[in-house]
Order: sequence, then structure tokens, then C-alpha cells
Amino acid sequence: MATPPPFLNSNNPNPLTQASSRLPEDTVIYSIYPDNPLSQDALQSLHLQILNAVSPFTTSYIWQHEPFTLSIALHPFPHLKGHLRFGDNLNDEWFTVFLLFRVSVAFPSVSIQVHDSDGEFLLIEAAYHLPRWLNPENSQNRAFIRRGKLHIIPQSALPNPTLTESLNFLIENEQAAVAPDSVQYVIQNRIAGYPEKAKLNTHSVRVRVPVSVARVFKHAPSLISLAVEGFYDRDMDSMKHAAKMERFLKGRKGGEEEMVTVTVKMSRAMYAQLMQQRFQAPKCYPMPAKKGDLEAELGMKIACGLEMMYLEKKKEGEEGKGSGWKKYKESLEKSGYFKGLVPGSNEYTRLMENAEEYYKNSSLFSKTREMLNAPVRQIDEILSLPYSADEFKNEDAPPSDDDSWLYSGEDELNSALQDRQKEIELYELKREKKKSKEQKDTGASSSLKGEDFDLSELVKTMQGFMHKMSSYEGAEVHNDRDPKEVELDVERFMKDVESVMKYQGDENVTRDMDDDGGSSDMDFDESEDGSDMSDHEDGEDSFMHSYSDVMNNELKSTTLKKSFVHANEQTSVKNELCREHRMQQRIWMKSLVQWMWMSTLLKTFLTPLLVNKDFLVQLPICLG
Repeated sequence: MATPPPFLNSNNPNPLTQASSRLPEDTVIYSIYPDNPLSQDALQSLHLQILNAVSPFTTSYIWQHEPFTLSIALHPFPHLKGHLRFGDNLNDEWFTVFLLFRVSVAFPSVSIQVHDSDGEFLLIEAAYHLPRWLNPENSQNRAFIRRGKLHIIPQSALPNPTLTESLNFLIENEQAAVAPDSVQYVIQNRIAGYPEKAKLNTHSVRVRVPVSVARVFKHAPSLISLAVEGFYDRDMDSMKHAAKMERFLKGRKGGEEEMVTVTVKMSRAMYAQLMQQRFQAPKCYPMPAKKGDLEAELGMKIACGLEMMYLEKKKEGEEGKGSGWKKYKESLEKSGYFKGLVPGSNEYTRLMENAEEYYKNSSLFSKTREMLNAPVRQIDEILSLPYSADEFKNEDAPPSDDDSWLYSGEDELNSALQDRQKEIELYELKREKKKSKEQKDTGASSSLKGEDFDLSELVKTMQGFMHKMSSYEGAEVHNDRDPKEVELDVERFMKDVESVMKYQGDENVTRDMDDDGGSSDMDFDESEDGSDMSDHEDGEDSFMHSYSDVMNNELKSTTLKKSFVHANEQTSVKNELCREHRMQQRIWMKSLVQWMWMSTLLKTFLTPLLVNKDFLVQLPICLG
């Protein structure tokens, strides 16, 4: 057995593993996890049951590149997995999603995970309806299909879920993970119409082809996908095979094959690929003298594509150098295996031979050969039995389907764009409504805070600032704080000022009402016995007592307290004293606001000087 390339060690991953795990673009990957651990025999039985369940939907369906398949996987634990390359045909991807939803209904004790080369495409489809916390960074191991519904593992339950944690959560708390109805609606709307929609995606076309090609498609109609792929992805090397047409045009006895007219089924995407490319018929291929024969032209493209595909896969199968070898070689180059050597040099050739020998002894090589040889063996088996053109001459080939859809796709595209635009507009409308509601709630909260403004807290804060001891170096700050930093919460300061001014404005309104003798809609109605007025006056006396006590407590260290008079000291001149009380309160509040502004200015502009140790030097300059 060949030794591995010398660069492989415990720190460098095996390029064979990287090559086998790397999938091409436009590929959908799916995994089916049973709730309970299954033995390999039980897993094999589940595998067959699932394939039998989906076979009624897939039997007559023409896949773009690969059919829906499943295989047994043992890592990280026994489950079923599969992948399907859909290429230019997105219907294949969504038809696969439809099949997976049907599987989840038929087998309720499984959880299904599906994604493609773009990521979690189910979440992408429902992006405008997802919870706000969900984003591509935290979406891994969160989206699962179960019992016919999409499930999303909540972040509150599992912030960073592993696959095992997510599967256990689905088993134990399935209802807590069910996605919102709006998300379910978007996904179900996307797969609505299947499997009937899959049949509408099929296009039948009448073509004129060699009898060998007609026989292949009669017994293996799914090979049309490989034939179209061989034509559409052709290169200079493969076109050399089409120039000779040795396999499908040359008869078994050396003569040319007869041409027959048959009807071939394909997807609409395949038909579009054949129609959009111009291709000159090989000189050896018989074409009618009349130009513009669509049946002959399409038949020629299909026959040439089948020829190129057959010989390319046969060559790659013999060498075992399909896409797996190309990825393996790319991994070697990226890993620095060839050491920057010039291709063709002796050392480069030696390293290449060593890598090829190692690759041929790997399991990837045998799997690649088997995969590449599968269609070749199938075609050889079909053509190994006797056949002739007579079996097709008696068959009535129906005419081609109407292909007006190929030229009227603009309307369908515009309709899809309009639907998406409506979805975006609805999302923006909901977002604006929510934003407006939040702003209203914030405004109400700010107003409530203003109404609950505590004047005593403001006084305590200002007194604490003014009474704080300072050294000769200026205002003292904590050691872990930047001495040059001056923090001023402007928003809080302005709210406090507005609250003070609001109280002042309310007092002005009250004074004007008292002076003018006016009334307000909020005033109490006087009853005949004066009971309502008496209750109101008692309430006012109680309020004035408590308010006066608070003011005296705040001003007990000042001489301003002496200017206030309790309401119960001279009841005969109550109204006059209240007016004086309010007037003195307004004067005090005005002084307080001015004091606040002056303190803020001093703190903002003088603190950088006061905290500087060179204050004694700078002070004369500032004063000068």
C-alpha cells in the first residue's frame, strides 16, 4: 500500500477527507435523525421505508442533475443523509423540501435538517417573519422539520446549541420550538402545489435521434439529465468525442445508425439550456438539408451531449479521476505539497505520481469509479441487447409541448418580484408601527418620570457636590478614573431643569387662576351644603402641611426657612400667606436653576485646571 504524502500529519487534515466533504455549488444537503438510536439493520429498514414512501412522487420526475437519494451515516451517530445538486433548476430544491415535509409526516419520530450552499435557506425564505434575535451567526443547529412543521430552537432555551442538544430539546419540548404561524405560512406557500407543480415543470419535446439514443431514453429516461449536462457543460476535450460520434452514431456493424422520431421528457430548465445555445452539427452527423428543423436540431444536441457524457465518464471511471480527484489535487496544492515546483519537472512528477498512487488506494477512488461507471454500465447493458428502428417506427410520437412559457417568463418574474415587494412593504409597515409605538411609550415614560420628579433628590445631589472636600491640587477623583474626564449627563440635567420649570409653570397657572377667580374643568362642583368644598379645603391643608414640612427640612441649614409661615399659624389670612409662600418658592427655584447652571459651567471649564498639579502656576495666568 502506498504511503501518504509526506506533509500529512496530525496537524494537517487529510485532503481526501476534505475532497469528499466539499460539495459543489447549488447543492441541497439533508439529514434525517431518528429519535431513538437504531441499529444498522433497523436504520437500513427505515431507509427503505422512506424511499418507498417518496417513490410515488419521484418515479416520473426528471431531476436536473441527481435524483433524491439517501444513504446510511454513522457519524456523529447513526442517521440517514443525502445531497442533491439542483443546478439551474430551483424546482428540484423545493421539490426536495416538499418530500422532506412528507417524510416528517409519515415518520413522526424523526427530525430533519436541511440546508444548501447558501446556508439555512428555509430561514432565508422566511426572513421577514423570523424572531429578531435570530440571525445567520446563531442559526446553526436551530432549524428542523418535524411532524410537517418547521421548528426553531429558541435562544432562551439553548443559546449555542449543539446538534445533540437540539435533537433532545425537540423530543422533550417539541411544542416550544414550533416556528410562528407567519413563518409556517411562508414555507408552506413556497411548496404549495407539489407534486402537481413538479409535473408542470416537465416539458415533452419531439426530436429526431439515432436509434441507439432512442433506445437508451426508452429504457432509462432519467439519463436525459446527463445528456443535457454533457452538452451544456462541454469543453474542447469533450467536443472531440462529439466530432466522431463513435458510440451512438456508428452502427454495431460499422454502418451508421438509422434516425427515428421519438418524444423525450425533460425539465423546463433543460429545454431552455438546449434552446439557448447554438451548436454546429458535427460533419459526421446527418442533418436535413432544410434548415430550421427544430426536431432535428434538438435531437442532434441531445445525441452529441449523450456521446460526450458517455466517453468522458468512461475515461474518468477508468482513471478514477473525476471531480473527487480534482478536489483532492486542489487540496494538495493549497497545502503546499508541490512546494511551488514547476509542473512537468522531475520532482513535481515524482510527487504527483506518489499522490496518484495514494489516491488510487483510497476508498474515495473506488467510490468515484463506481459512481462514474454507473451510467456507462447502464447504457452498455441497454445497448447490449438486440434492437432496431422498427420498434420506434410503429410508435406515434406526440407533438412537442407548447413552449410559450419560455418567452413569457417576464410576467411570471414580475409577479414574483411584486409578491416579494409586497412582503417587504408589509415588513417595513410593521416595523414603522412598532417603532412609533416604542417612541410613544418612551415619551410617556419620560413624562411620567418628569411628574415623579423628586426635588429633594436634586438638592441632595447638588449639596453633595458642593460640600465635597478638595485638596490643594483641586477636586479629588478616584484613582481609576481619568482626571481629564468630565462627565455631564446632559439629558438627565435637562429633564431635571424641565421638571423644575414645569412645577414653576404650574404654580404660575395656579396663581393666575386664584387672582382671576377663574375655574377649570378639573375643579370640583360645589354642592348646596358645601361638603365638597370642605373636603377639598381639608385636602389642600393636608397637602400644604406636608409640603411645608419638606421645604423646611430642605432649608433648615439656611436662613430662608424663617421666611416661610405654616398654614395653621394664621388661618385668618390663609390665602395671602399661600400667595407669599408660592412667590418665595418661585424665587427659590429660580435661584436653584441659576445655581445649577453656574455649578455645571464651573465643573466643565475649571475642573481640568483644578485637577492639574500645575494649578498654582496656572491660576495667576487665568486670573490675569
